[in-house]
Amino acid sequence: MSKRDLKKYVAELNKEQLEEQILELYDKFSSVKVYYDFVFNPKEETLLKECKLKISNEYYPLKKSGRRSKPKMRRSVAQKYIKHFTLLGVDPFVIADAMLYNIEIAQTFSSEQDIKQELFFKSMYNSFQQAVVFLIANGILADFKKRISAIHTETILQKWYNEPEFNAILERLEY
Repeated sequence: MSKRDLKKYVAELNKEQLEEQILELYDKFSSVKVYYDFVFNPKEETLLKECKLKISNEYYPLKKSGRRSKPKMRRSVAQKYIKHFTLLGVDPFVIADAMLYNIEIAQTFSSEQDIKQELFFKSMYNSFQQAVVFLIANGILADFKKRISAIHTETILQKWYNEPEFNAILERLEY
């Protein structure tokens, strides 16, 4: 069904029928429930805290039954939250904060652990690139300039092999 056909169908429904359908969608589909729960009670700070906790747990997992869990370092965890935030229509500042936090916590971990996987560095570069594109697209780059620069500085200090790629992104920006 096209959007045009849907509009035509919805226009034919009376108020009671429309209310019934929305309530049915709310009951049947969890994504609709999540959306309406957010629309009527947008706890962005709570969502951001939960997101940051999950991301940090990827690098600094909680100890289970007395033994230390191995860090998973999955970029996908942050990506799922960022996608979820975007779908909900969360404030771009909150999304940007989550994007940059993902890189910053990875760099903190990297400063403490010797990481050999090339994929880790490529993944962080991709995250950095996506964050900068997002910041530009939403017109909020200036608000996050210090954090972007700090991330680049950290790639220099830690001698990341792909630091020139991070630098190239910053050179393209007119700081």
